[in-house]
Amino acid sequence: MATDIWVNETLYPNWGQRFRVTRELARVRSEFQDILIFDSASHGRVMLLDGVVQITEADEFVYQEMLTHVPLLAHGAATRVLIIGAGDGGVLKRVLRHRSVTRAVMVEIDGEVIRLAREFMPAIGEAAWSDPRAEVIVGDGIDYVRRAADASFDAIIVDSTDPIGVGEVLFTDEFYANCARILTARGLIVNQCGVPFQQADELRETSLRRRKFFPHVGAYVAAVPTYVGGFMTLGFAAKTPGLAAVPLAEIQRRAEADGITNTRYWTPRIQQACFDLPPYIAECLPAEA
Repeated sequence: MATDIWVNETLYPNWGQRFRVTRELARVRSEFQDILIFDSASHGRVMLLDGVVQITEADEFVYQEMLTHVPLLAHGAATRVLIIGAGDGGVLKRVLRHRSVTRAVMVEIDGEVIRLAREFMPAIGEAAWSDPRAEVIVGDGIDYVRRAADASFDAIIVDSTDPIGVGEVLFTDEFYANCARILTARGLIVNQCGVPFQQADELRETSLRRRKFFPHVGAYVAAVPTYVGGFMTLGFAAKTPGLAAVPLAEIQRRAEADGITNTRYWTPRIQQACFDLPPYIAECLPAEA
């Protein structure tokens, strides 16, 4: 039963959203951030970090599918995948749905996020935590990429908070330089770049930063209801051209071969369309050299 308790998101100072709470499940101050998980009247279970919505059971599939399936099917032959952040386990689960993936390393700085997600939101990660192809590390992502061997991954997926607080180091020159170094010759990286209607500078500055280390930089969009403000952008940077423009028939073939079926948001046609950006978003990207 709904209560009269409401949680207000604090991402923007002058605009936001709120959730009616049916039951608070966990409120923890970790070494890095405040973590709140509650049952809502409208979106199932919800996780906030430092007052900002990270994931809800109702619409997590949109973000997780687009953050995972788009880059892996754009690459077409990714076997080794590095995930930075994503402590709820949803990206790891979807990476491991790709038959081609033989190794998935997930590095999450806050072990409390993993612990609480596994306890209170188990449907997000499901059995991914115990998959033999998965290696889950509680540690610093920027330190991991600094130490990783050259050309050790085909794809890097960064699921972080915005570039403030604990997530700030994942938007630096050093981080992107090391990501480029540890990716194979056809490697690519994706990361969340915020909602441009409210956070245009985040997409603009991140794209310019990635451009120093990747010759092919762009973005694609996903409509995630609880990331308010219109389209969420996902930054896309690749070492080789053409990965954002794979023909429809080839995307369909790759998805079938990799076992990517029964999705709730991603489709081959959406993969093609999501790179066709509205002008107000496209203007935030640097021109191709």
